[in-house]
Amino acid sequence: MWRYVFWSCSIIIAAAVIGIAFVWTPILYFLILLVPLFLVGVYDIVQRRLNVLRIYPISGHFRYMLESIRPQIRQYYIESNLSAKPFNREQRELVYDRADQTIDTLPFGTQRDVRELGFDWLNHSMSPKVVPESESRILVGGPQCTKPYLASRFNISAMSFGAISKNAVRAMNRGAKLGNFAQNTGEGGLSRYHLKEGGDIFWQLGTGYFGCRTHDGNFDADLFKQKSQHEQVKMIEIKISQGAKPSHGGILPAAKMTEEISKIRGVPMGEDCISPPAHTSFSTPEELLHFVVQLRELCGGKPVGFKLCIGIKSEFLGICKAIVKTGIYPDFITVDGSEGGTGAAPLEFSDYLGTPLNEGLQFVHNSLVGIDARKHIRVICSGKIISGFDMACKMALGADMCNAARGMMFAVGCIQSRRCNKNTCPTGVATQDPNRIYALNINDKAPKVRNFHDATVKSFLDVLGAAGVDKVADLTPKHVYRRLGIADAKHYDEIYNYMTPGQLLNGPIPEEFAEDWELASAEHF
Repeated sequence: MWRYVFWSCSIIIAAAVIGIAFVWTPILYFLILLVPLFLVGVYDIVQRRLNVLRIYPISGHFRYMLESIRPQIRQYYIESNLSAKPFNREQRELVYDRADQTIDTLPFGTQRDVRELGFDWLNHSMSPKVVPESESRILVGGPQCTKPYLASRFNISAMSFGAISKNAVRAMNRGAKLGNFAQNTGEGGLSRYHLKEGGDIFWQLGTGYFGCRTHDGNFDADLFKQKSQHEQVKMIEIKISQGAKPSHGGILPAAKMTEEISKIRGVPMGEDCISPPAHTSFSTPEELLHFVVQLRELCGGKPVGFKLCIGIKSEFLGICKAIVKTGIYPDFITVDGSEGGTGAAPLEFSDYLGTPLNEGLQFVHNSLVGIDARKHIRVICSGKIISGFDMACKMALGADMCNAARGMMFAVGCIQSRRCNKNTCPTGVATQDPNRIYALNINDKAPKVRNFHDATVKSFLDVLGAAGVDKVADLTPKHVYRRLGIADAKHYDEIYNYMTPGQLLNGPIPEEFAEDWELASAEHF
Protein backbone atom coordinates (compact mmCIF):
# COMPACT_ATOMS: atom_id res chain seq x y z
CA MET A 1 0.00 0.00 0.00
CA TRP A 2 1.13 3.55 -0.71
CA ARG A 3 1.35 4.41 3.01
CA TYR A 4 4.29 2.01 3.26
CA VAL A 5 6.01 3.54 0.26
CA PHE A 6 8.95 5.10 2.12
CA TRP A 7 9.64 1.98 4.10
CA SER A 8 9.24 -0.25 1.05
CA CYS A 9 11.58 1.96 -0.96
CA SER A 10 14.25 1.70 1.72
CA ILE A 11 14.04 -2.11 1.49
CA ILE A 12 14.07 -2.20 -2.31
CA ILE A 13 16.94 0.28 -2.61
CA ALA A 14 18.92 -1.58 0.08
CA ALA A 15 18.46 -4.83 -1.86
CA ALA A 16 19.54 -3.10 -5.08
CA VAL A 17 22.63 -1.67 -3.36
CA ILE A 18 23.63 -5.13 -2.15
CA GLY A 19 23.20 -6.50 -5.64
CA ILE A 20 25.28 -3.76 -7.25
CA ALA A 21 27.96 -4.25 -4.58
CA PHE A 22 29.03 -7.47 -6.30
CA VAL A 23 30.17 -5.26 -9.17
CA TRP A 24 31.02 -1.99 -7.42
CA THR A 25 31.85 -2.37 -3.71
CA PRO A 26 31.88 1.37 -2.69
CA ILE A 27 28.10 1.53 -3.14
CA LEU A 28 27.76 -0.32 0.17
CA TYR A 29 28.31 3.02 1.91
CA PHE A 30 24.69 3.85 1.03
CA LEU A 31 23.64 1.19 3.52
CA ILE A 32 24.77 3.56 6.29
CA LEU A 33 21.67 5.61 5.43
CA LEU A 34 19.32 2.87 4.32
CA VAL A 35 19.69 0.41 7.21
CA PRO A 36 18.79 3.00 9.91
CA LEU A 37 15.84 4.08 7.75
CA PHE A 38 14.68 0.47 7.51
CA LEU A 39 15.03 0.00 11.29
CA VAL A 40 13.05 3.18 11.94
CA GLY A 41 10.25 1.75 9.82
CA VAL A 42 10.30 -1.50 11.79
CA TYR A 43 10.17 0.43 15.08
CA ASP A 44 7.28 2.59 13.82
CA ILE A 45 5.20 -0.48 12.99
CA VAL A 46 5.77 -2.34 16.29
CA GLN A 47 5.50 0.64 18.70
CA ARG A 48 2.06 1.19 20.23
CA ARG A 49 2.17 4.82 21.41
CA LEU A 50 1.63 6.81 18.20
CA ASN A 51 -1.10 5.64 15.83
CA VAL A 52 0.10 7.78 12.92
CA LEU A 53 3.54 6.13 12.86
CA ARG A 54 2.08 2.62 12.95
CA ILE A 55 -0.03 3.39 9.90
CA TYR A 56 2.53 5.60 8.11
CA PRO A 57 6.00 4.28 9.03
CA ILE A 58 8.82 6.73 8.30
CA SER A 59 6.61 9.22 6.42
CA GLY A 60 4.59 9.87 9.58
CA HIS A 61 7.64 11.53 11.14
CA PHE A 62 7.26 14.44 8.72
CA ARG A 63 3.91 15.21 10.34
CA TYR A 64 5.51 15.57 13.76
CA MET A 65 8.42 17.58 12.36
CA LEU A 66 6.05 20.07 10.75
CA GLU A 67 3.88 20.21 13.86
CA SER A 68 6.91 21.07 16.01
CA ILE A 69 7.66 24.22 13.98
CA ARG A 70 4.01 25.22 13.46
CA PRO A 71 4.12 28.08 16.04
CA GLN A 72 7.19 29.58 14.38
CA ILE A 73 5.71 29.26 10.89
CA ARG A 74 2.52 30.98 12.03
CA GLN A 75 4.34 33.77 13.86
CA TYR A 76 6.84 34.56 11.12
CA TYR A 77 4.87 33.99 7.92
CA ILE A 78 1.11 33.66 8.48
CA GLU A 79 -0.05 35.96 11.29
CA SER A 80 -1.04 39.51 10.44
CA ASN A 81 -0.02 42.45 12.59
CA LEU A 82 -3.28 42.19 14.51
CA SER A 83 -4.19 38.50 14.49
CA ALA A 84 -1.89 36.85 17.05
CA LYS A 85 -2.94 35.98 20.59
CA PRO A 86 -2.54 36.83 23.39
CA PHE A 87 -0.45 39.77 22.11
CA ASN A 88 -0.40 40.64 18.43
CA ARG A 89 2.67 41.72 16.50
CA GLU A 90 1.75 45.41 16.67
CA GLN A 91 1.65 45.26 20.47
CA ARG A 92 4.91 43.32 20.74
CA GLU A 93 6.71 45.64 18.36
CA LEU A 94 5.46 48.64 20.33
CA VAL A 95 7.20 47.27 23.42
CA TYR A 96 10.37 46.38 21.51
CA ASP A 97 10.53 49.84 19.91
CA ARG A 98 10.00 51.66 23.19
CA ALA A 99 12.43 49.42 25.04
CA ASP A 100 15.08 50.03 22.36
CA GLN A 101 14.19 53.73 22.06
CA THR A 102 13.71 53.36 18.31
CA ILE A 103 10.84 54.70 16.20
CA ASP A 104 7.54 53.81 17.88
CA THR A 105 5.23 55.77 15.59
CA LEU A 106 2.70 54.19 13.21
CA PRO A 107 2.85 54.98 9.45
CA PHE A 108 -0.02 55.40 7.01
CA GLY A 109 -2.88 55.01 9.49
CA THR A 110 -4.51 52.47 11.77
CA GLN A 111 -4.85 48.85 10.70
CA ARG A 112 -7.68 48.30 13.15
CA ASP A 113 -11.29 48.09 12.07
CA VAL A 114 -12.78 51.04 13.94
CA ARG A 115 -16.29 49.76 13.14
CA GLU A 116 -15.66 46.37 14.73
CA LEU A 117 -17.87 45.44 17.70
CA GLY A 118 -16.00 45.99 20.95
CA PHE A 119 -13.66 48.63 19.54
CA ASP A 120 -12.70 51.15 22.24
CA TRP A 121 -11.61 54.72 21.74
CA LEU A 122 -11.02 57.86 23.81
CA ASN A 123 -12.70 61.11 22.87
CA HIS A 124 -10.25 63.98 22.61
CA SER A 125 -10.67 67.64 23.48
CA MET A 126 -10.27 70.74 21.33
CA SER A 127 -8.48 72.18 24.35
CA PRO A 128 -5.75 69.66 25.22
CA LYS A 129 -3.79 70.00 28.46
CA VAL A 130 -0.20 69.56 29.54
CA VAL A 131 -0.32 67.00 32.35
CA PRO A 132 2.23 67.62 35.13
CA GLU A 133 4.84 64.92 35.81
CA SER A 134 3.49 64.59 39.35
CA GLU A 135 0.45 62.76 37.94
CA SER A 136 2.71 59.83 37.05
CA ARG A 137 2.89 58.89 40.75
CA ILE A 138 0.37 58.23 43.51
CA LEU A 139 0.60 57.76 47.27
CA VAL A 140 -0.45 54.32 48.50
CA GLY A 141 -1.41 53.98 52.15
CA GLY A 142 -4.75 54.41 53.90
CA PRO A 143 -5.55 56.01 57.24
CA GLN A 144 -4.16 53.02 59.17
CA CYS A 145 -0.82 52.91 57.30
CA THR A 146 2.17 54.66 58.89
CA LYS A 147 4.65 54.21 56.01
CA PRO A 148 2.81 55.09 52.77
CA TYR A 149 4.62 54.56 49.48
CA LEU A 150 4.76 57.05 46.61
CA ALA A 151 4.32 54.63 43.72
CA SER A 152 4.60 54.92 39.96
CA ARG A 153 1.30 54.56 38.10
CA PHE A 154 2.91 51.68 36.16
CA ASN A 155 4.83 48.81 37.77
CA ILE A 156 6.06 45.28 37.13
CA SER A 157 3.35 42.73 37.84
CA ALA A 158 3.79 39.52 39.82
CA MET A 159 6.33 37.08 38.35
CA SER A 160 8.10 34.59 40.61
CA PHE A 161 11.73 33.60 40.56
CA GLY A 162 11.20 30.12 39.25
CA ALA A 163 8.59 31.10 36.71
CA ILE A 164 11.18 33.50 35.26
CA SER A 165 14.95 33.21 35.43
CA LYS A 166 17.31 34.88 37.87
CA ASN A 167 18.66 37.08 35.06
CA ALA A 168 15.13 38.17 34.13
CA VAL A 169 14.38 38.99 37.79
CA ARG A 170 17.58 41.00 38.11
CA ALA A 171 17.14 42.82 34.80
CA MET A 172 13.61 43.87 35.74
CA ASN A 173 14.63 44.92 39.22
CA ARG A 174 17.56 46.97 37.96
CA GLY A 175 15.24 48.54 35.41
CA ALA A 176 12.84 49.39 38.23
CA LYS A 177 15.72 50.97 40.13
CA LEU A 178 16.75 53.04 37.11
CA GLY A 179 13.17 54.18 36.46
CA ASN A 180 12.06 54.60 40.08
CA PHE A 181 9.19 52.13 39.96
CA ALA A 182 8.54 48.75 41.61
CA GLN A 183 8.68 45.02 40.94
CA ASN A 184 6.19 42.50 42.36
CA THR A 185 7.92 39.30 43.50
CA GLY A 186 5.08 36.96 42.59
CA GLU A 187 4.08 34.25 45.02
CA GLY A 188 7.44 32.45 44.71
CA GLY A 189 8.82 34.60 47.53
CA LEU A 190 11.45 37.23 48.12
CA SER A 191 14.68 35.88 46.63
CA ARG A 192 18.18 37.32 46.74
CA TYR A 193 17.82 38.20 43.06
CA HIS A 194 14.93 40.53 43.85
CA LEU A 195 17.17 42.37 46.30
CA LYS A 196 20.47 42.30 44.44
CA GLU A 197 19.88 45.30 42.15
CA GLY A 198 18.32 47.68 44.69
CA GLY A 199 14.91 48.27 43.06
CA ASP A 200 11.68 48.74 45.03
CA ILE A 201 9.75 45.56 45.83
CA PHE A 202 6.13 44.59 46.34
CA TRP A 203 6.33 41.30 48.23
CA GLN A 204 3.48 38.97 47.33
CA LEU A 205 2.30 36.30 49.77
CA GLY A 206 0.50 33.44 48.06
CA THR A 207 -1.22 30.47 49.59
CA GLY A 208 2.12 28.65 49.89
CA TYR A 209 3.69 31.49 51.97
CA PHE A 210 6.97 30.90 50.16
CA GLY A 211 9.83 32.67 51.88
CA CYS A 212 7.96 32.89 55.19
CA ARG A 213 6.48 29.43 55.74
CA THR A 214 6.78 26.87 58.49
CA HIS A 215 7.84 23.28 57.76
CA ASP A 216 4.19 22.26 57.51
CA GLY A 217 3.41 25.04 54.99
CA ASN A 218 1.71 27.58 57.25
CA PHE A 219 2.56 31.26 57.70
CA ASP A 220 5.70 32.01 59.75
CA ALA A 221 5.18 35.41 61.38
CA ASP A 222 8.73 35.74 62.72
CA LEU A 223 10.33 34.99 59.37
CA PHE A 224 7.95 37.39 57.64
CA LYS A 225 8.75 40.16 60.13
CA GLN A 226 12.46 39.70 59.59
CA LYS A 227 12.26 39.87 55.78
CA SER A 228 9.44 42.37 55.32
CA GLN A 229 11.28 45.15 57.09
CA HIS A 230 13.99 45.15 54.43
CA GLU A 231 14.35 48.68 53.05
CA GLN A 232 13.59 47.61 49.47
CA VAL A 233 10.26 46.03 50.42
CA LYS A 234 7.72 48.83 50.00
CA MET A 235 4.34 47.05 49.98
CA ILE A 236 2.88 43.65 50.90
CA GLU A 237 0.32 41.94 48.67
CA ILE A 238 -1.75 38.93 49.78
CA LYS A 239 -2.56 36.87 46.72
CA ILE A 240 -6.05 35.39 47.01
CA SER A 241 -6.42 34.46 43.36
CA GLN A 242 -4.84 35.06 39.97
CA GLY A 243 -6.68 35.87 36.77
CA ALA A 244 -5.04 33.17 34.67
CA LYS A 245 -5.87 30.41 37.17
CA PRO A 246 -8.38 31.66 39.76
CA SER A 247 -9.00 29.37 42.76
CA HIS A 248 -6.04 27.27 41.68
CA GLY A 249 -2.66 27.40 43.38
CA GLY A 250 0.42 28.55 41.50
CA ILE A 251 2.23 25.91 39.42
CA LEU A 252 6.00 25.60 39.04
CA PRO A 253 6.67 22.52 36.86
CA ALA A 254 9.24 20.07 38.21
CA ALA A 255 11.34 20.71 35.10
CA LYS A 256 11.95 24.27 36.31
CA MET A 257 12.70 23.34 39.94
CA THR A 258 16.31 23.87 41.01
CA GLU A 259 18.04 23.27 44.34
CA GLU A 260 18.09 27.02 44.93
CA ILE A 261 14.36 27.44 44.28
CA SER A 262 13.64 24.39 46.43
CA LYS A 263 15.46 26.03 49.36
CA ILE A 264 13.82 29.43 48.84
CA ARG A 265 10.33 27.93 48.72
CA GLY A 266 10.90 25.12 51.20
CA VAL A 267 9.53 22.44 48.89
CA PRO A 268 11.03 19.11 47.69
CA MET A 269 12.89 18.56 44.43
CA GLY A 270 11.54 16.39 41.62
CA GLU A 271 7.88 17.37 42.01
CA ASP A 272 5.62 20.05 40.55
CA CYS A 273 5.39 22.86 43.10
CA ILE A 274 1.64 23.48 43.37
CA SER A 275 0.42 26.00 45.92
CA PRO A 276 -2.76 25.22 47.85
CA PRO A 277 -5.88 26.78 46.33
CA ALA A 278 -6.73 28.62 49.58
CA HIS A 279 -4.96 30.34 52.47
CA THR A 280 -4.60 28.72 55.88
CA SER A 281 -4.20 32.06 57.73
CA PHE A 282 -7.80 33.11 57.12
CA SER A 283 -11.04 31.59 55.88
CA THR A 284 -13.57 34.45 56.22
CA PRO A 285 -13.70 38.11 55.09
CA GLU A 286 -13.20 39.31 58.65
CA GLU A 287 -10.19 37.03 59.14
CA LEU A 288 -8.69 38.35 55.89
CA LEU A 289 -8.86 41.91 57.22
CA HIS A 290 -7.35 40.90 60.55
CA PHE A 291 -4.54 39.21 58.61
CA VAL A 292 -4.00 42.54 56.82
CA VAL A 293 -3.65 44.21 60.23
CA GLN A 294 -1.23 41.52 61.42
CA LEU A 295 0.99 41.89 58.36
CA ARG A 296 0.93 45.69 58.59
CA GLU A 297 2.13 45.51 62.19
CA LEU A 298 4.82 42.92 61.41
CA CYS A 299 6.24 44.87 58.45
CA GLY A 300 6.41 48.13 60.38
CA GLY A 301 3.42 49.99 58.98
CA LYS A 302 3.97 49.55 55.23
CA PRO A 303 0.98 49.38 52.86
CA VAL A 304 -0.73 45.97 52.86
CA GLY A 305 -3.43 44.87 50.46
CA PHE A 306 -4.63 41.86 48.51
CA LYS A 307 -4.94 40.66 44.94
CA LEU A 308 -7.79 38.72 43.41
CA CYS A 309 -9.67 37.94 40.23
CA ILE A 310 -13.38 38.61 40.67
CA GLY A 311 -15.49 35.46 40.72
CA ILE A 312 -18.62 35.06 42.84
CA LYS A 313 -19.60 38.66 43.48
CA SER A 314 -21.24 38.08 46.85
CA GLU A 315 -17.87 36.92 48.22
CA PHE A 316 -16.18 40.21 47.39
CA LEU A 317 -19.17 42.08 48.76
CA GLY A 318 -18.65 40.02 51.93
CA ILE A 319 -15.21 41.65 52.19
CA CYS A 320 -16.90 45.02 51.75
CA LYS A 321 -19.29 44.22 54.59
CA ALA A 322 -16.33 43.15 56.73
CA ILE A 323 -14.65 46.50 56.03
CA VAL A 324 -17.78 48.29 57.22
CA LYS A 325 -18.13 46.04 60.27
CA THR A 326 -14.48 46.10 61.43
CA GLY A 327 -13.40 49.52 60.23
CA ILE A 328 -10.22 47.89 58.82
CA TYR A 329 -9.10 49.22 55.45
CA PRO A 330 -6.67 47.37 53.19
CA ASP A 331 -4.33 49.94 51.69
CA PHE A 332 -4.89 48.64 48.18
CA ILE A 333 -6.73 45.99 46.20
CA THR A 334 -5.20 44.55 43.02
CA VAL A 335 -7.77 43.38 40.48
CA ASP A 336 -6.48 40.77 38.05
CA GLY A 337 -8.40 40.05 34.87
CA SER A 338 -9.05 36.57 33.54
CA GLU A 339 -7.00 37.57 30.47
CA GLY A 340 -3.90 37.84 32.67
CA GLY A 341 -0.82 35.76 31.98
CA THR A 342 0.83 32.84 33.73
CA GLY A 343 3.74 30.47 33.32
CA ALA A 344 1.58 27.36 33.64
CA ALA A 345 -2.14 26.76 34.18
CA PRO A 346 -4.83 24.21 33.28
CA LEU A 347 -6.60 25.20 30.06
CA GLU A 348 -10.02 25.17 31.70
CA PHE A 349 -8.89 27.72 34.29
CA SER A 350 -7.12 30.05 31.87
CA ASP A 351 -9.85 29.99 29.23
CA TYR A 352 -13.10 29.75 31.14
CA LEU A 353 -12.81 30.84 34.77
CA GLY A 354 -12.75 34.33 36.20
CA THR A 355 -14.07 37.77 35.29
CA PRO A 356 -12.30 39.83 32.57
CA LEU A 357 -10.49 42.92 33.81
CA ASN A 358 -12.88 45.66 32.67
CA GLU A 359 -15.88 44.06 34.35
CA GLY A 360 -13.95 43.05 37.47
CA LEU A 361 -12.29 46.45 37.85
CA GLN A 362 -15.54 48.34 37.47
CA PHE A 363 -17.25 46.06 39.97
CA VAL A 364 -14.53 46.51 42.63
CA HIS A 365 -14.42 50.27 42.19
CA ASN A 366 -18.22 50.51 42.32
CA SER A 367 -18.45 48.28 45.40
CA LEU A 368 -15.92 50.35 47.33
CA VAL A 369 -17.74 53.54 46.38
CA GLY A 370 -20.97 51.90 47.54
CA ILE A 371 -19.60 51.42 51.07
CA ASP A 372 -17.90 54.86 51.00
CA ALA A 373 -14.43 53.28 51.32
CA ARG A 374 -12.99 54.06 47.90
CA LYS A 375 -11.29 57.22 49.19
CA HIS A 376 -9.19 55.10 51.59
CA ILE A 377 -8.23 52.25 49.24
CA ARG A 378 -6.12 52.35 46.09
CA VAL A 379 -7.15 50.08 43.24
CA ILE A 380 -4.42 48.47 41.12
CA CYS A 381 -5.22 46.50 37.98
CA SER A 382 -3.40 43.96 35.84
CA GLY A 383 -4.25 42.09 32.65
CA LYS A 384 -2.82 42.77 29.15
CA ILE A 385 -1.84 46.39 29.82
CA ILE A 386 0.74 47.34 27.24
CA SER A 387 0.23 50.98 26.17
CA GLY A 388 -0.66 54.42 27.43
CA PHE A 389 -4.16 53.99 25.99
CA ASP A 390 -4.59 50.75 27.95
CA MET A 391 -3.65 52.63 31.11
CA ALA A 392 -6.09 55.44 30.33
CA CYS A 393 -8.97 53.00 29.79
CA LYS A 394 -8.35 51.26 33.11
CA MET A 395 -7.98 54.56 34.97
CA ALA A 396 -11.29 55.70 33.47
CA LEU A 397 -12.95 52.56 34.80
CA GLY A 398 -11.64 53.18 38.31
CA ALA A 399 -8.01 52.08 38.64
CA ASP A 400 -5.33 54.19 40.34
CA MET A 401 -2.34 52.18 39.11
CA CYS A 402 -1.53 49.52 36.52
CA ASN A 403 0.80 46.50 36.56
CA ALA A 404 2.26 44.68 33.56
CA ALA A 405 4.02 41.32 33.45
CA ARG A 406 4.19 40.14 29.85
CA GLY A 407 4.97 43.65 28.60
CA MET A 408 8.00 43.69 30.88
CA MET A 409 8.93 40.22 29.62
CA PHE A 410 8.91 41.56 26.06
CA ALA A 411 11.18 44.37 27.21
CA VAL A 412 13.81 41.85 28.36
CA GLY A 413 13.59 39.82 25.16
CA CYS A 414 10.53 37.52 25.30
CA ILE A 415 9.26 36.63 21.80
CA GLN A 416 5.98 34.97 22.87
CA SER A 417 7.19 31.46 22.01
CA ARG A 418 4.80 30.17 24.71
CA ARG A 419 7.19 27.60 26.15
CA CYS A 420 7.08 29.03 29.69
CA ASN A 421 5.87 25.72 31.16
CA LYS A 422 8.49 23.54 29.42
CA ASN A 423 11.74 25.13 30.62
CA THR A 424 12.78 25.60 26.97
CA CYS A 425 12.29 29.37 26.63
CA PRO A 426 14.47 30.39 23.66
CA THR A 427 15.31 33.81 25.13
CA GLY A 428 16.34 32.89 28.69
CA VAL A 429 13.37 34.71 30.25
CA ALA A 430 11.04 31.94 31.47
CA THR A 431 13.47 29.10 32.15
CA GLN A 432 15.83 27.72 34.77
CA ASP A 433 18.14 26.10 32.22
CA PRO A 434 21.59 27.70 32.79
CA ASN A 435 22.47 27.13 29.14
CA ARG A 436 19.56 29.38 28.19
CA ILE A 437 19.65 31.89 31.04
CA TYR A 438 23.09 33.15 30.03
CA ALA A 439 21.61 34.57 26.81
CA LEU A 440 19.77 37.25 28.80
CA ASN A 441 22.30 40.01 29.41
CA ILE A 442 21.31 42.02 32.48
CA ASN A 443 23.38 45.08 31.56
CA ASP A 444 21.69 45.26 28.17
CA LYS A 445 18.12 44.47 29.22
CA ALA A 446 17.74 46.52 32.43
CA PRO A 447 17.78 49.91 30.63
CA LYS A 448 15.19 48.54 28.19
CA VAL A 449 12.81 47.82 31.08
CA ARG A 450 13.25 51.41 32.24
CA ASN A 451 12.77 52.72 28.70
CA PHE A 452 9.54 50.78 28.19
CA HIS A 453 8.17 51.97 31.54
CA ASP A 454 9.07 55.61 30.92
CA ALA A 455 7.72 55.68 27.37
CA THR A 456 4.46 54.01 28.42
CA VAL A 457 3.88 56.42 31.29
CA LYS A 458 4.69 59.37 29.01
CA SER A 459 2.23 58.13 26.40
CA PHE A 460 -0.39 57.76 29.15
CA LEU A 461 0.10 61.37 30.22
CA ASP A 462 -0.06 62.47 26.57
CA VAL A 463 -3.36 60.60 26.09
CA LEU A 464 -4.66 62.12 29.32
CA GLY A 465 -3.83 65.62 28.09
CA ALA A 466 -5.43 64.93 24.71
CA ALA A 467 -8.66 64.11 26.54
CA GLY A 468 -8.60 67.62 27.98
CA VAL A 469 -7.81 66.69 31.58
CA ASP A 470 -4.66 67.43 33.54
CA LYS A 471 -5.34 65.11 36.50
CA VAL A 472 -5.96 61.37 36.56
CA ALA A 473 -8.83 61.95 38.99
CA ASP A 474 -10.66 63.93 36.29
CA LEU A 475 -10.59 61.02 33.83
CA THR A 476 -14.06 59.46 33.94
CA PRO A 477 -15.93 56.60 32.23
CA LYS A 478 -17.52 59.21 29.97
CA HIS A 479 -14.21 59.75 28.20
CA VAL A 480 -13.99 56.19 26.80
CA TYR A 481 -16.37 54.83 24.17
CA ARG A 482 -17.07 51.27 23.01
CA ARG A 483 -18.72 50.24 19.76
CA LEU A 484 -21.76 48.04 20.44
CA GLY A 485 -23.18 47.95 16.94
CA ILE A 486 -22.64 49.24 13.41
CA ALA A 487 -24.33 52.52 14.28
CA ASP A 488 -24.26 52.28 18.08
CA ALA A 489 -21.52 53.32 20.50
CA LYS A 490 -21.73 54.23 24.17
CA HIS A 491 -19.30 55.58 26.70
CA TYR A 492 -18.46 53.45 29.73
CA ASP A 493 -20.73 55.48 31.97
CA GLU A 494 -23.69 54.36 29.84
CA ILE A 495 -22.54 50.73 29.71
CA TYR A 496 -21.86 50.39 33.45
CA ASN A 497 -23.95 51.80 36.27
CA TYR A 498 -21.96 53.74 38.85
CA MET A 499 -22.98 54.23 42.47
CA THR A 500 -22.81 57.28 44.67
CA PRO A 501 -20.70 57.16 47.87
CA GLY A 502 -22.41 55.05 50.53
CA GLN A 503 -25.25 53.88 48.28
CA LEU A 504 -24.92 50.23 49.35
CA LEU A 505 -25.31 51.34 52.97
CA ASN A 506 -27.99 53.99 52.56
CA GLY A 507 -29.87 52.82 49.47
CA PRO A 508 -31.35 52.52 47.05
CA ILE A 509 -29.29 49.43 46.21
CA PRO A 510 -28.90 49.00 42.44
CA GLU A 511 -30.79 46.06 40.99
CA GLU A 512 -27.63 44.33 39.71
CA PHE A 513 -26.15 44.42 43.25
CA ALA A 514 -29.28 43.60 45.27
CA GLU A 515 -29.12 39.78 45.30
CA ASP A 516 -25.36 39.55 45.83
CA TRP A 517 -25.43 42.18 48.58
CA GLU A 518 -28.15 40.22 50.34
CA LEU A 519 -26.11 37.00 50.11
CA ALA A 520 -22.84 38.64 51.19
CA SER A 521 -21.58 38.02 54.71
CA ALA A 522 -18.60 39.30 56.70
CA GLU A 523 -18.52 35.96 58.55
CA HIS A 524 -18.02 33.62 55.60
CA PHE A 525 -17.15 33.53 51.91
